[in-house]
Amino acid sequence: MTEEMSARPAARRGPYAKSARRRAEIVSSATSVFAARGYRGGSLREIAKQIDLSLTSVVHHFPTKSALLVAVLERADAASIESFESDTRTKGVASAVLRYVRRNLERPEMLRLLALMAAESSAPDHPAHEWFRDRYERVIAAIAIAVRRDQDEGRISNSRAPRNIAESLVALWDGLQLQWLIDPRRDLVAGVTAALEDLLGIQDALDT
Repeated sequence: MTEEMSARPAARRGPYAKSARRRAEIVSSATSVFAARGYRGGSLREIAKQIDLSLTSVVHHFPTKSALLVAVLERADAASIESFESDTRTKGVASAVLRYVRRNLERPEMLRLLALMAAESSAPDHPAHEWFRDRYERVIAAIAIAVRRDQDEGRISNSRAPRNIAESLVALWDGLQLQWLIDPRRDLVAGVTAALEDLLGIQDALDT
């Protein structure tokens, strides 16, 4: 009886695990296709062909291309604002940003996808328009909170409004990251470090 009962949950979990793996494969394929061709240039048929699936199988998991795009973006963004917020509380915003930048160096394809999709989604009718608008709002709000905390604790000397600093920081970060994607010979960490020191009014951001 015990063996039978313990076997049943595993049997029930099997199809769900297989479905999750299949979804992950589709999202990986879509990430590659969208990064190479953009959202409008990539097709569900090409995504399916990359992993030797039928178009019907892809549509079973993601009924629309826009639903698949959101899944791709969510995974690309999963390097997680939660861990970023934790880092800002313990070491401050400069240290948290630099740690995030170093992690991003290991995932250029994801960064390229986000950069490409962000540019495409500036069109109001793009399926990811609202997603990126909300994402920028979340990121700026999180950084503004961290900046206010650093100001209160004397970690940074720039006394401007935290939201204004956060908006400038995101713009610098995105711009330097895009330059690095275009020319990987650039030292992204050094560029972001200098930008943080200038913007926040700190010295030796690498040591914060």
